[in-house]
Amino acid sequence: MPVIEHSPGGDTPPGAGELQYRLRQQSILADFGIEALRARDLEPMLQRATELCGEGMRSKYCKFLEYRPEQNSLLVRAGIGWAPGVVGSTEMRTDLASPAGFALETGEPVISNHLENEDRFRTPAFMAEHKIRRAINVLVETSGKRFGVLEVDSPDEGKFEPADLAFMQGFANLIGVAIERQQAEQRLSDAMEHQELLTREASHRVKNSLALVSAMLNLQMQEDDDPRITRLLGDAQARITAIAQTHDQLWRGEQVGIVALDDLVCGIATGLAEQAPNHRIECDIDAILISADTAIPVGLLVTELVTNAIKYAYDDAGGAIAVTIRSADGRIVLTVSDTGAGLPTDFDLKAASRQSLGMRMIGSLARQLRGTIVIENGTVGTCATLDIPDPRVTSAA
Repeated sequence: MPVIEHSPGGDTPPGAGELQYRLRQQSILADFGIEALRARDLEPMLQRATELCGEGMRSKYCKFLEYRPEQNSLLVRAGIGWAPGVVGSTEMRTDLASPAGFALETGEPVISNHLENEDRFRTPAFMAEHKIRRAINVLVETSGKRFGVLEVDSPDEGKFEPADLAFMQGFANLIGVAIERQQAEQRLSDAMEHQELLTREASHRVKNSLALVSAMLNLQMQEDDDPRITRLLGDAQARITAIAQTHDQLWRGEQVGIVALDDLVCGIATGLAEQAPNHRIECDIDAILISADTAIPVGLLVTELVTNAIKYAYDDAGGAIAVTIRSADGRIVLTVSDTGAGLPTDFDLKAASRQSLGMRMIGSLARQLRGTIVIENGTVGTCATLDIPDPRVTSAA
């Protein structure tokens, strides 16, 4: 790598002192490498770079100059030793007449050990005010593009050596890699936020579309006088509403694709109760967050079981229906119970499944959830119990 060097003078610690000096630089470089690769924010990372780089070069002055192509300038983005107001506001031109500008434009490192005697480079005014005598500059690149210049300055007599460039270039490379990683993480974060927005919008649209279908079914029910047709349309409407409510939870929730089971089931129960005002539906649901893949079949099962209780447990006077969901020992247990007439003595779930679409759906949904469903007479009335593996435990395993 070519080096532009001017006005040799001064010396560096010879012999054992030189070796100790270089070993110290390598130790500082290794420490910064760990910090840089862990850094999440640009500003503190650049500031730390100037602190450690200045320490490694035994200089109280160090700065990072960020390239601003729109203004065609270099901004002092971070630094140590400078008077208040320099860092964050001072800008330099990017032409070849300054050491930093030369490093930026050519990509070559620059050592200038006697700025006061330079006939090729000018000394920026703020550096002259700090009585800077010598400077060493290296280019910082990210993804093959110029990002800025790392510069160490000193007001003392002495000499920056070409060997110092290995240390400086190591810092520049680490800064470039850290910036590239931060930029990549930001792009990924932006992409994930965009994907989340699209997912929420899709769920919202699906919910609205299903609500429209439900409204159309309701209109059809009002137009048809056949009780059987009305009942079938009402069942279809309830199933569609259950799916719509799940999608409503998906776009409203804090986590995309995750549904609060208590909110979902209680919402379904409230909707069904509005269609059956003589019945009282009571919910006692554990706060469980599950994915849409589990929430939709659970919501449909609740709809089918509660609808069956509304239809068959009581006469026109209605009654209470209890919905509970508990999570324990890696299982989720759903129960829907009533205190009504109970099941016929010859009730058989398999036989009922062959005759009833609702019962077939209950069996199919239970299998989809890898669970078991039992419908039996309780002490009073009927109790349906669904037992499924807790998907959160399965996923964690």
